[in-house]
Amino acid sequence: MFAEDYRLGCKGRPFHKMSKKPVTKKAEAEKVVKDIRRATRKIHSAEEKIRIVLAGLRGEDSIAELCRREGIAQSLYYSWSKEFLEAGKKRLAGDTARQATSAEVKDLRAESLALKEVVADLILENRILKKNTSGAGGDRE
Repeated sequence: MFAEDYRLGCKGRPFHKMSKKPVTKKAEAEKVVKDIRRATRKIHSAEEKIRIVLAGLRGEDSIAELCRREGIAQSLYYSWSKEFLEAGKKRLAGDTARQATSAEVKDLRAESLALKEVVADLILENRILKKNTSGAGGDRE
């Protein structure tokens, strides 16, 4: 062993420098397969998830058959189903706030702007009235 292969561990005792395992062709192949699976993983839209869950709730086919046809794992179907039912339960209980659409947001912003203009006009009118009444009240005495 060479001197650089040893370092001092706790309490000043030397320990052997660990060497990395050589990368085998099998490990390289597994890494490539994982990378390909990760890159080609299908991302389902909310509409697709709802369609699949509703098909499972209808019960026309077994869950196993539905999952095979859609190319998903049964565990994924059951997690989507649980999320779907929980969201429905919350919505019925009134626990969730609905997301505003962009048109609604635009309308609310326009209404807010109009109301701000009305408030500004009223403040200006109020100041003018205060100046007139304070000036007129001072002349009477």
